[in-house]
Amino acid sequence: MTHGQRAGERPPLIAIVGPTAVGKTALAIRLAQALDGEIISADSRQVYREMDIGTAKPTAAEQAAVPHHLIDIIDPADDFSLALYQDLAFAAIADVYARNRQPLLVGGTGQYLAALLQGWQMPRVAPQPELRAALEREAAQHGAAALHARLTQVDPVAAAAILPGNLRRVIRALEVYEASGTPISQQRGMTPPPFAIRTFWLTRDTATLYARIDERVDRMITAGLVDEVRRLIDRGYHWDLPAMSGLGYRQFRPFLAGETDLTTAIERLKFDTHAFARRQAAWFRRLPEVQQVAAEQPFDLFLPH
Repeated sequence: MTHGQRAGERPPLIAIVGPTAVGKTALAIRLAQALDGEIISADSRQVYREMDIGTAKPTAAEQAAVPHHLIDIIDPADDFSLALYQDLAFAAIADVYARNRQPLLVGGTGQYLAALLQGWQMPRVAPQPELRAALEREAAQHGAAALHARLTQVDPVAAAAILPGNLRRVIRALEVYEASGTPISQQRGMTPPPFAIRTFWLTRDTATLYARIDERVDRMITAGLVDEVRRLIDRGYHWDLPAMSGLGYRQFRPFLAGETDLTTAIERLKFDTHAFARRQAAWFRRLPEVQQVAAEQPFDLFLPH
């Protein structure tokens, strides 16, 4: 039971969500300090070790100021699934509650947030490396659209929800069907989690948000982002890994290959991050008990009343 919680009440869970660079980390740390809280990350890139600058990971000082969970937990070459994230996040929240502290779910990965806050029930089918490799070869030979058409035949509901170009999700859906005999769409449902959820969706006007994104990219470059990307490649983490496909990494592939200059790569990163920030909103609208709040609002607005 957390502070102020009565017997029989659902424990409170505060979620701080919003687009990249909106100011989630600073607010969450301040709020955690005020509420005797701990932060559970909802960021699909910050789980990776050695990927610090490009993922805008909280600094060592920020992580020392407030306990953080689900940061630096796997290597860039390791498999990591939505189901595993959900399991680890629920376990971290339970651990925080057990120590009579307040958990704060903080991040911008919409799928992670929705899975946790909506209580997605997901298929527990382990990765099938050989089947996955065969499907990847099929896509390379016949095209991603052919694989999506195959998914339409066995699971039209899943196919309708997945863009043909999202090869990773198409392959996963086929993998689940082939391994279990049951369409992935039939293995999903929702069971609302046992929390009293308050979700704050931080917003800023577009011009301000884009300026903050551009400033952050410039700080990343100054902090050594290009060297971080080069070091990961030199260590054998290839471009096809999910970890290396994210913002802050794939944009430097042409530069490191000598196909473009650094200025062009940096501008591409800024442009792609603007586009990513726009797409994030579609996920945040789906979250339960979500309240849009201007990031500049007085801090007291975020405190329980």
